[in-house]
Amino acid sequence: MQYLVSVIDDKTNSGTPDEMVAINAFNDGLVAEGHWVFAGGLGSPSTATVIDNRDGAAVFTDGPFVESKEYFVGFWIMEAPDLDVALKLAAEGSKACNRKIEVRPFQ
Repeated sequence: MQYLVSVIDDKTNSGTPDEMVAINAFNDGLVAEGHWVFAGGLGSPSTATVIDNRDGAAVFTDGPFVESKEYFVGFWIMEAPDLDVALKLAAEGSKACNRKIEVRPFQ
């Protein structure tokens, strides 16, 4: 099963050099153990465009959909046999990047 593991912070590109080394080592471990699917960082919410095309005429709005002090700054998509393994991996990822993490299964 695949899981979206989101990294939460209050700023973008805030990883220190030591955190980046730890994140790269964590990523290498995911690859070696067969849990790696994809990972990436996200631009700040101010770079977002929200699109609402529910009524047949697309409306484009600059900025984030939700105003929040904290937001998703990056993510992993991990392969894990069950939620317990995904949570263990996410805890290791949280330690590596020194940020809060949210885990959600893909359905």
